[in-house]
Amino acid sequence: MNDHRLADYLEHIRQAATDACSFVDGLEQIDFVDDKRTQQAVIMSLIIVGEAATKVMDNYAAFTQAHAEVPWRSMRGMRNRIAHGYFDINLDVVWETVQTALPELLKKLPTVCEDANNEDPS
Repeated sequence: MNDHRLADYLEHIRQAATDACSFVDGLEQIDFVDDKRTQQAVIMSLIIVGEAATKVMDNYAAFTQAHAEVPWRSMRGMRNRIAHGYFDINLDVVWETVQTALPELLKKLPTVCEDANNEDPS
């Protein structure tokens, strides 16, 4: 039996994506590039999103297929690029992700989470 339920992983994704967006709220890209602390916070949030997405993909494959609107592979891929290429992180890609991809993801998650709660045995 999994230690985490599907809904828990989705909540980790939602919370980390929300955090990442809040960390850059009100910042311009030039400010982000000059702010190492914010970069680190956003990057850690992206790692959490990717880790949780990987767990969902590994443990709930049918669910990820049923919710192809969620970019599971992209989330996992971003995490892998960050974790394995840490010294070569492209801040433009990180910025674009937090400005565009995460807000889009956050729009899709409520329906996905609702489906998980309906499917997930407690």
